[in-house]
Amino acid sequence: MDTTAAASPAWEDSRRAFAEAAQWFVGTVALVADRWGEPGLGEWDVRALVGHTSRSLLTVESYLARPAERVEVASAPHYYRATRAISSGPEVAQRGRDAGVALGEDPAGAVAAIAARVVPLVDGSDPAALLTTVAGGMRLADYLPTRTFELVVHTTDLAAALSVPAAVPPVAATQALHLVAALAVEDGHAAPLLLAVTGRAPLPPGFSVL
Repeated sequence: MDTTAAASPAWEDSRRAFAEAAQWFVGTVALVADRWGEPGLGEWDVRALVGHTSRSLLTVESYLARPAERVEVASAPHYYRATRAISSGPEVAQRGRDAGVALGEDPAGAVAAIAARVVPLVDGSDPAALLTTVAGGMRLADYLPTRTFELVVHTTDLAAALSVPAAVPPVAATQALHLVAALAVEDGHAAPLLLAVTGRAPLPPGFSVL
């Protein structure tokens, strides 16, 4: 279904943010060369980090293929609140490693092919489409910002692992930071975040909006 004519400005921004983040991820992965076994993030090597990040694209594709009957998760912040227990489990690390292995002998080429398939899929999808996520039924328009956020954060992780500049694309950066702010507000953490980003005080040890 072509929804271009009826798309809202918010959806257009969301699609653009996702496409920007995907392109940046593909470009950063292309810089890995032969460094797949080097440290990536925590217990992940670079291959596992890239594998985990590639799931931000693959889940959009797989979830769109599993339509939901109703909305159970109403927004991107609610998605993160609903998945906190899941995202802290050991199975997440293993899925990242498995996803890295699944990229095969040419991980950079595999990532580029995934993005080339998924970004047009999103562009041609109805933002109101109901899909089945790990947290429950969501509208595509509400789920997509979570995938942009994951792409932005983990491509930043990858850039740090490779010691290359992390030039986050502007529309993707704006959407990711908007989600950070929403999560901080909903959890009552706006004050420490505001103090930190204005240079007034460091963040408390272990602070995270996730």
